[in-house]
Amino acid sequence: MNEADYTVLTSTPVFQGRVISLRTDELRMSDGSVSRREIVEHPGAVAVVALDENDDIVLVHQYRHPVRRYLYELPAGLLDVDGESAPDGASRELFEEASLRAERWWTLVDLYTSPGMTDEAIRIFLARGLSDVPEGERFTPEHEEITMTVSRVPLDEAARQVLNGELTNAAACVGILAAVAARADGWRGLRDVSAPWPARSGR
Repeated sequence: MNEADYTVLTSTPVFQGRVISLRTDELRMSDGSVSRREIVEHPGAVAVVALDENDDIVLVHQYRHPVRRYLYELPAGLLDVDGESAPDGASRELFEEASLRAERWWTLVDLYTSPGMTDEAIRIFLARGLSDVPEGERFTPEHEEITMTVSRVPLDEAARQVLNGELTNAAACVGILAAVAARADGWRGLRDVSAPWPARSGR
């Protein structure tokens, strides 16, 4: 079985929003039947596992309206700036959300957030060599970010919070557990910060 077994017959735009859009595809399945799929189109996103010299991870606590909760998350954001690379987007988000810069960067892990309904792809980076952005150079927050707070948690404690259900943001869970696995391997398997990203190769 391969992707060629599935043929898009029609593709119809339904909604165009500021960030996402919705379309419906009629799809010929591998057995010849035809079915309709609703697909949320997403620009993609980046997130940052920022570890300091003590292996404490930087987490932000932010209100997320769709779930009506404050969630602990990684510094993260959309790839919605024209011409901006994924590494540059990650650096920007670390600067804006955590008032930090990092000297060293690697690609940690890639994921599709919910491939049954959306093409949203997130690349999570590992950042080390952290330094604070001077007060006068910091980003001015707006909207939900006005009440966002930043904290540092030991990586092992963050992993415990993932496993006991305290920490539920998908990118944060994946990034934290990937960092624990990468550390156990002596960080040998990390990819270059600009490693190919097939999920966004056509964008």
